[in-house]
Amino acid sequence: MRDLARLPKAHLHLHFTGSMRPSTLAELAAAHGMRLPHALQHGDPLRAPSDERGWFRFQRLYDAARACVRSEADMRRLVAEAAEDDAAEGSGRLEIQVDPTSYAPFVGGLTPALEIVLDEARSASRRTGVEVGVVVAASRTRHPLDARTLARLAVRYAGDGPGEVVGFGLSNDERRGDTPDFAPAFRIAAQAGLALVPHGGELLGPDHVREVVDHLHPDRLGHGVRTAEDPRVLGDLVRRGVAFEVCPASNVSLGVYAEHGHVPLRTLAEAGATVALGADDPLLFRSRLVAQYETARTVHGFDDAALAELARGSVRASRASEGTRRRMLAGIDAWLAERPPVGG
Repeated sequence: MRDLARLPKAHLHLHFTGSMRPSTLAELAAAHGMRLPHALQHGDPLRAPSDERGWFRFQRLYDAARACVRSEADMRRLVAEAAEDDAAEGSGRLEIQVDPTSYAPFVGGLTPALEIVLDEARSASRRTGVEVGVVVAASRTRHPLDARTLARLAVRYAGDGPGEVVGFGLSNDERRGDTPDFAPAFRIAAQAGLALVPHGGELLGPDHVREVVDHLHPDRLGHGVRTAEDPRVLGDLVRRGVAFEVCPASNVSLGVYAEHGHVPLRTLAEAGATVALGADDPLLFRSRLVAQYETARTVHGFDDAALAELARGSVRASRASEGTRRRMLAGIDAWLAERPPVGG
């Protein structure tokens, strides 16, 4: 079999804190005198039910990790290491998602927090060869006016190159907040040409997906897997060209599906959807980008041609520069043209 770490791919669904290496978290916690929950100190992936209690457990652990990021140096380290890890897995494009609100108190405000991430994204792009863009994400747990503030901030730094803001998202528990209330923030982002990339269709089903599509007009849908429960909704999203950022490991860890074989990856692909595999929060789910492609291969039966098409989908759904896009698509073709190792 061909080496999946050598398959060029774009990584479009990776959260800032959730990208952290477990070793980095341990070092930051020790440096800042923070006590970590036991679940963040062992190597097993999170397993939680899909109800609100399960989400609370996930969020508690995520917040504990986020509380260890308390300086400019910490923030830079996360971006740098995320790019390094992606480079090792064949990613030529990373669009890392960050809500600067939580880090602002430690670095002098929202604007400095975002500028630190952007500046390090530029530096990391030069060092690693991975073109790193940034998605600014608002949270469903805060007031929609906060989302507008973040959208205006994102627009100030919009672009498609390394160290620029390429998209605007909406994350956290899908059951929180009223989706229409966030529409004004998405209109601000859309007017500047940012990719609209809200979460939807993981914890809630097709009706919620329809609401997200009708009010937020996404270019990509964070997760979106439960769209498969309604062929009409799925068909509509395919016709609209909405891409799906599918993160199989997180779907299982958060109890959306009992096992990897239940994730409707093949259903989405066979419906003609553009699918971009992502790792979401590898700190908690203990599964990085290549592992998602391994799951597609070993659990869902995707052959190398189908895996190459997933990689193409990730590149096409990205906001990569034209040069990077052409280079990566050519690299995918070259990977597929390789003769598999003997016995592969």
